[in-house]
Amino acid sequence: MGRVFLLSIGNELLSGRTVDTNAAWISGQLAERGIPTVGILTVPDEIADTVESLRLAVSKSDIVIVTGGLGPTDDDLTRQSLAQYLGVELQFHPELFESIAAFFRRRNFTMVDKNRIQAYLPIGTEAISNSSGTAPGIFARKDHARIFCLPGVPSEMKIMFNDFVLPRIIHSAGRQFVISRRLKCFGTGESMIAEKIGDMMLRGRNPLINCTVSDGVITLHIVATAPDSSVAETLIRKDQTVLCEMLGDWVYGTDDQTLAEVVGYHLARTGKTIAVAESCTGGLIAKMLTDIPGSSRYFAYGWVTYGNQAKQSELGVDPALLNKYGAVSEPVVRAMAEGALRKSGADFAVAVSGIAGPEGGTEQKPVGLVYIGVATPDQTMVHESRFSNSRPVIRHRAALTALNLIRLQIRG
Repeated sequence: MGRVFLLSIGNELLSGRTVDTNAAWISGQLAERGIPTVGILTVPDEIADTVESLRLAVSKSDIVIVTGGLGPTDDDLTRQSLAQYLGVELQFHPELFESIAAFFRRRNFTMVDKNRIQAYLPIGTEAISNSSGTAPGIFARKDHARIFCLPGVPSEMKIMFNDFVLPRIIHSAGRQFVISRRLKCFGTGESMIAEKIGDMMLRGRNPLINCTVSDGVITLHIVATAPDSSVAETLIRKDQTVLCEMLGDWVYGTDDQTLAEVVGYHLARTGKTIAVAESCTGGLIAKMLTDIPGSSRYFAYGWVTYGNQAKQSELGVDPALLNKYGAVSEPVVRAMAEGALRKSGADFAVAVSGIAGPEGGTEQKPVGLVYIGVATPDQTMVHESRFSNSRPVIRHRAALTALNLIRLQIRG
């Protein structure tokens, strides 16, 4: 299948001014297809450093993917560095120059002399077409390795990777078919998942299963390799079935599905509606739900009742409850959820109140304490959570937890 080494070029990456999202995205795309990334290196805008990094990358891999340094400015030195590494000169390509000029004409922009450098390639290399920018990529071979140089602009890089780089990497794998699937889980920790599925995560298995965590969402990546696509798909389905049986309600979806999408799907499928009353999340749950196309079918009402007066006037929360227990409490959140259900006429209502910080916490009610209530005409349940980290993280985790509780309630 080949081993891949990624080089990210740019002083802005090393200084922290820009986050290297390209390497993360490329390695993720490769991992989903069972293609290992053996190294990622960030390199300054210096020819000597880039040449040395190319030598290192080729010594450790069969495929090198370089991003950045293909622009028209004086610090864009990837093409010069590649030429020096290959031991060749740069050569002007009139057809590339005309392609770049045409790009400017289509957008009614003025092309400057500095763009001319982008029409130069190291002798013996091939241009990679860039349909959305001025910088063509470069494809080269050195000994056993293939080298792909792509622009650092993520939108341009992704198109060129999908159209040119990935097909060539997959083609070189011969008749091996690689199929991947992702199972999305929420409501438990990574260690508990690992404990449950045990030997299924052993290295060397086919399918290969690994685990990543982001914002409390645990993703199980399943990658199957076989000489036939139907065999690979069968391997995937078998492991997916076993994992779903092992993990039960922790599994909420597959691939790119979000909790909000799954909640929306179940609401639409059952013809039910939902109302949302938020305090500490400030409308985040409503946003997640209404980001989904067609959400007007099931999203009935939304309130942001941040202050106590709003909780009383909008949701009918008894002032005595607020005075006795405080806004961040089980009784108040129960009243918020039931008030939202009553006023909206929806089938489900969710309410959230908590202390997102960084101030406002006490020993009895620390920062990160959040109560989430879900009400139906038959019952109201209130869940207490304690999150850590920053204010944005606490709010986001609270919103996701609320969506997960709704999902479980809808499914019964």
